[in-house]
Amino acid sequence: MPQEIPVDHDAAGCRLALVVSQFSSDITERLLAGALKTLAEHGADVASIPLARVPGSLELAVTARQFAAGGGCDAVICLGCIIRGGTDHYDCVVAGTRQGIVDAALQTGVPVIFGVLTCEDRAQAEHRSTDAGKGNAGSSAALAAIQMANLMKRIDSK
Repeated sequence: MPQEIPVDHDAAGCRLALVVSQFSSDITERLLAGALKTLAEHGADVASIPLARVPGSLELAVTARQFAAGGGCDAVICLGCIIRGGTDHYDCVVAGTRQGIVDAALQTGVPVIFGVLTCEDRAQAEHRSTDAGKGNAGSSAALAAIQMANLMKRIDSK
């Protein structure tokens, strides 16, 4: 049996950063509230977490990469909301945002969490951002960031 590295959701001591899109801010603010609530519940000092607000989802990646490349973060959480419209602009924004966030993580070796809603309509976005706890995609992104930050630390110490 392999030696499995245990899952750890203790945020105490994790150096995290948040990047939040201002587009669809009614949704992204609820994602942020969910992330902050979850981080606090798991022991993070939320007052010390840097928060950068960017115009839209395409700007999440470059900002996350800057945080990650600076060496002061164990993980970066990106929160945004992209809602399908009547043109192919949605597909371009989703693809660019996804690839940019993946590239930021791979280029820096720091987990960059994709907490971006990609929804068919506003009702889906509202559903996935309601309640600052269970069911809130910001909360899920925060848990993923804690787990990945701790996993990377454990791997580095092996």
